[in-house]
Amino acid sequence: MQDLQIELNKYRSELNKAIKIIKERGKAKAIAEKDYRVALAKEILLLRSSGTPVTIISDLCRGNQKIADLKLDRDIAETLYESNMQFIYSTKLNIDIVMKQIEAERKGE
Repeated sequence: MQDLQIELNKYRSELNKAIKIIKERGKAKAIAEKDYRVALAKEILLLRSSGTPVTIISDLCRGNQKIADLKLDRDIAETLYESNMQFIYSTKLNIDIVMKQIEAERKGE
């Protein structure tokens, strides 16, 4: 039973750390999204004002190195956020499993 309590405390500690991390990653994700959208909008306006045909503006913007890098940063931030969220779900599941094991041992005593 003591081993289960130690394991439970470990998962709780991991969960608390993950919750702090997801807050930071959520903020980074939002900033990356904002930076990408602002740069994309500026590039679209620049190309439209220079007379570039509307039909190719989207492709040209996606091919712009700065825009592509910002989109990559955004996608990485989103992936890190989602990865952390999955870790939180997994840790919660492990906590539930350990708590049920503890309950079962208490009933067996």
